[in-house]
Parts: sequence; C-alpha cells; structure tokens
Amino acid sequence: MKLNGVHHINIGCRESDLPAIEKFYTEALGLKVGYRPNFPSGGIWLYCGDHPLVHVVTRFKADWTGVDESRSSYDHTAYAVQGVQDFRDRFKKLGIEYEEQNVPNAGFQMFLRDPVGNKVELNFPNEETPDDVETGRLSSMQFPEHAKPRTAKA
Repeated sequence: MKLNGVHHINIGCRESDLPAIEKFYTEALGLKVGYRPNFPSGGIWLYCGDHPLVHVVTRFKADWTGVDESRSSYDHTAYAVQGVQDFRDRFKKLGIEYEEQNVPNAGFQMFLRDPVGNKVELNFPNEETPDDVETGRLSSMQFPEHAKPRTAKA
C-alpha cells in the first residue's frame, strides 16, 4: 500500500459562481479548462498540464452564502509554483489581493482567496524569495493572531 500524493481538489459552488471560479483559476493560476465526464451536476475540471487538478461542481443552491470556516476543518489548498514576480504582476492586473509570508526553512508563500472564499497558498522555491519581503513575515490570512500583514492590493 502506498500513497502517491494529492490527485485533485474539489470545490463546491453555485451555478452563478462558475464564471468567476473559471477566470480565477485560469487567469490567476494558469490552469486550463478541459474534459469533464458528463456528471448529473454542472461544473468544470481545471487542468495543470494533462492532469485535472481542480474539480469544480455546482452543488449549492443559488442562496448559498459561501464558505463558513467556523463549521469546516478545511483550511487551504497549496500549490508548488515558480515565478514570483509574474504572479505579483498578474494578481495586480486582475485586482486580486494577496498576502506574502517568508518563514525561515519553510520558504516563501503567497496567500489569497478564490471567488467563493477558499484559501489558496502558493509555494515558491526559496531562491525566489523577493528582497522586499523580510524573513519572518507571517500572513494574517494564515496566522491571524500573530501576523503583521503585508497585503498587496491592485
């Protein structure tokens, strides 16, 4: 028996959320919409290369209010990425707010939320840590009681 890694994440949403979710994951993160089996509910699959990494399913009614972290143990999904400045520029262009974190021996990370409130973490190689993010910087999105956020806004 052997665990080989995370196969995909699944995001539930309302039908009306699909365009914003598609835009966020394709334009902000660079995933591509691809084949999805003909399931009885609506949705999309978003691919990283040839792999359907993010599954989105329309399982909530139109009056759903969104993620309620007080009733869920889900915290975030983390992606291994490269190209810090490209992501910074892209998020600025798209008007996406994010926070940056630089923890010794854990690497440089960005934290942001998708259109339905799910936290997204981007993990960059240590050598890509920007000079303007001091060592020890914590994200208030990740550590609300301990951080002094450096939030970037468009």
